[in-house]
Amino acid sequence: MRVDLFDFDLPPESIALRPAVPRDSAKLLQVSGNRLSDHLVSDLPGLLGADDILVFNDTRVIPAQLTGTRGDARIGATLHKRVDLRRWQAFIRNAKRLRVGETVDFGKDVSAEAEAKLDDGSFILRFLGEEPVELLLERAGTMPLPPYIASKRAIDERDASDYQTMFAREKGAVAAPTAALHFTDALLQSLNAAGVGSETLTLHVGAGTFLPVKVDETDDHRMHSEWGRIDAATADRLNSARAAGGRIIAVGTTSLRLLESATGADGIIRPFEGDTDIFITPGYRFRAIDGLMTNFHLPKSTLFMLVSALMGLETMQAAYAHAIAGGYRFYSYGDSSLLLP
Repeated sequence: MRVDLFDFDLPPESIALRPAVPRDSAKLLQVSGNRLSDHLVSDLPGLLGADDILVFNDTRVIPAQLTGTRGDARIGATLHKRVDLRRWQAFIRNAKRLRVGETVDFGKDVSAEAEAKLDDGSFILRFLGEEPVELLLERAGTMPLPPYIASKRAIDERDASDYQTMFAREKGAVAAPTAALHFTDALLQSLNAAGVGSETLTLHVGAGTFLPVKVDETDDHRMHSEWGRIDAATADRLNSARAAGGRIIAVGTTSLRLLESATGADGIIRPFEGDTDIFITPGYRFRAIDGLMTNFHLPKSTLFMLVSALMGLETMQAAYAHAIAGGYRFYSYGDSSLLLP
């Protein structure tokens, strides 16, 4: 399909620069078939059925944004995917000033060698010294806010907590699974009282989620891979819930993509551990999920393509037009949608 089919006009003032306070006071647009209705995230217990299961991503965002120098050149690095204990794949700003074998000084006794350059222009950085890389990042790194926020204001201390979900446990993401940013303890208690269950999986979201689609046809786009895991016990519980008539509702496109990667043509979710580069566009047949809770996405992005695959392109175009006209806030810190095909 042509990528420009997924384009739309978004006023700059629709982009959220801070999350709603409290988190569950954000707006929620329910799209059920082709019907639209306006709610708040706190209304979610009344919008779902008893025995439905919400599936959350428990990845934790690390301070993966680094700024340093190589000689007199200023070098920026956004870590994307872990290779091993000391090596990370990274997208580099001012990459023309960095060559394989050179060292970038990120300050605070943190430095890394550019060990290799990959075909997509990214680098493999090997962090020097003996300290665990996690400690080095805590010392020299900052939260990797999306470019559409970071270009409009400085990253500050609030982002260290605002950009983590309440489920964040497994360190390794360089972008938050933002649909789950809306959840609070009080909302989970209300969902539990309504009979709505919850499960968690892990997908370490990579910086590739922010990369624009630069091709004209979706078939020509190459997705970056991300590491994920669903354990056997979680897969069994999800299969049992679905067999008993409950719906599997993915909270976020990250949970959805991992669930679909772990599910066979028979609709059975299986244990999964490894990389996935699944790219979902209209025509895809969903096997694992019955609905999706997700924020509002960028024009011509792989994520807008995904929601269009789930609900239909015309339906999502109408939903986004409704959201823009109704003052919904877009992107990572923005409002939410509940998509029920």
